[in-house]
Amino acid sequence: MLATLKAEEQSQLQLVEREDIDDEDDLFEAIDKLIAQGINAGDVKKLQDAGIYTCNGLMMHTKKNLTGIKGLSEAKVDKICEAAEKIVNFGYITGSDALLRRKSVIRITTGSQALDELLGGGIETLAITEAFGEFRSGKTQLAHTLCVSTQLPTNMRGGNGKVAYIDTEGTFRPDRIVPIAERFGMDPGAVLDNIIYARAYTYEHQYNLLLGLAAKMSEEPFRLLIVDSVIALFRVDFTGRGELAERQQKLAQMLSRLTKIAEEFNVAVYMTNQVIADPGGGVFISDPKKPAGGHVLAHAATVRLMFRKGKGEQRVCKVFDAPNLPEAEAVFQITPGGIADAKD
Repeated sequence: MLATLKAEEQSQLQLVEREDIDDEDDLFEAIDKLIAQGINAGDVKKLQDAGIYTCNGLMMHTKKNLTGIKGLSEAKVDKICEAAEKIVNFGYITGSDALLRRKSVIRITTGSQALDELLGGGIETLAITEAFGEFRSGKTQLAHTLCVSTQLPTNMRGGNGKVAYIDTEGTFRPDRIVPIAERFGMDPGAVLDNIIYARAYTYEHQYNLLLGLAAKMSEEPFRLLIVDSVIALFRVDFTGRGELAERQQKLAQMLSRLTKIAEEFNVAVYMTNQVIADPGGGVFISDPKKPAGGHVLAHAATVRLMFRKGKGEQRVCKVFDAPNLPEAEAVFQITPGGIADAKD
């Protein structure tokens, strides 16, 4: 009996994977398809060297950007863009079609039922989820839990895909992944093999790591990109009021890249953010702290979550801003096996 159950589960898992593969083809068109439209293979190679691996990704670049690629003249760029437009529809679609497209969104469980319900099912793909809060409020713990839950099959509310982790604060702990994987009944070695990790030391390094991701994501099924934290290096590399405008401009470019990755490859982007003291917040505000990054970061994030400490190991998550979620709170707990429901 057990053996047949196991076999059924196995076939279900394979089915899930097979369905995913069919969906994948619809999501993005590989840049190689341009060759069939009469574009020189050498020019396609130049696009790939510049980190453009899909026709969808190509349409997300301005012509000015593309002519900046070595060996591509304006005439070539026009020809390439015309060919890409034939492959990908970038015009208007009806609301019904837009609703159908939303069906490809995958919601990845956070490990806590209460937090999942608050988020409408979990951290969603095709969007940027930003978590901000003080140190020790659970942001990185959620990142570690998501590293594992993303690899669960879709019928177990996972993402059935790999994880990319860009770490700017040096807080990624692979040994922390082991107990979380065990809690979800997964092999820790296999889970760790499916995480690619990079430590960034400057904001330029952080941006280049994002550019290099396109190559990996076009070859393998990634479902989650974590940036922990998105703002730390900008706060170090740019100082004082004089450099603020330049900092925000560079931050906007980075966030634009994150949005494009989310939409191009159907991945969930989870980024953590720090808080700044707001002494001008007034006497009536009990907690004069606000997220760093200003309006640029506020507009880029699709869902903003505010984390704060509760009693003991409990933490509170509040929906600060989201296009489709009401403002509400959920309590969760940090356990050795990652994020879980709070025990009273």
